Amino acid sequence: MGTIKIKKNYQGFIVHGWTYSIDKYKKISRLLNLNGLKNTILKVPGLTLKIDKSWDLNDYILWLNKTIGKKKDRVVLIGHSNGGRIAAAYAASYPQKLDHLILIDSAGILHDELHVKLRLLFFSTLAKLGKNVSSSAMLKNLLYKMTGENDYNNATHHTKKTMTNLIKTDLSFSLNKITTPTLIIWGEHDKVTPLNDGKIMHKLIKNSKFHIVKGARHSPHFTHTEEVADIILNQIPIPK
Repeated sequence: MGTIKIKKNYQGFIVHGWTYSIDKYKKISRLLNLNGLKNTILKVPGLTLKIDKSWDLNDYILWLNKTIGKKKDRVVLIGHSNGGRIAAAYAASYPQKLDHLILIDSAGILHDELHVKLRLLFFSTLAKLGKNVSSSAMLKNLLYKMTGENDYNNATHHTKKTMTNLIKTDLSFSLNKITTPTLIIWGEHDKVTPLNDGKIMHKLIKNSKFHIVKGARHSPHFTHTEEVADIILNQIPIPK
């Protein structure tokens, strides 16, 4: 790695994407730790932490502020995919609490295309039907495969409603409130959150830098871990 080791008064927090395990995030976390960026992979309510009600984006902003808002170290917030949506929303609400924001293939740009509207309708309908649909496992699995949202198959009722709440949220109108120095990293061939979403975020977040990881898809920190770690560690300013 061609990284610059940074001083230890930085504290990083990783907000993972839509997954029920943090295992795949441990590689990038270890690499950052080895090069001076002490970090913690946060367990996200509704995914790696249980919830007893459905959440919306504001609930996640409050949760994140309670979790990291009082840290005295220089805070580096890293969010991937849905975790990027949460991290960006937090940065827009509490820009003074962060020293650096890093978004990796972040969700948050709402699309008006027909297939997105159909997906939202599908999620909303299943959330309302609940147990009435659960009796037909074959039908559910077919519908999940049609939408491309396999994680939805294993979600609880509260998590399903939470997913619906989050994917209906459009950050386009709040990204310009982010004043934190922001690094945006994107996989060249991402089909989940398209590359153009990253370009939109870069345009809306004034103090941002944009890096495309060649050959990568939606999770470049899994497939191009050293390259992503290099990008992150070389962009964070070294405190004097």
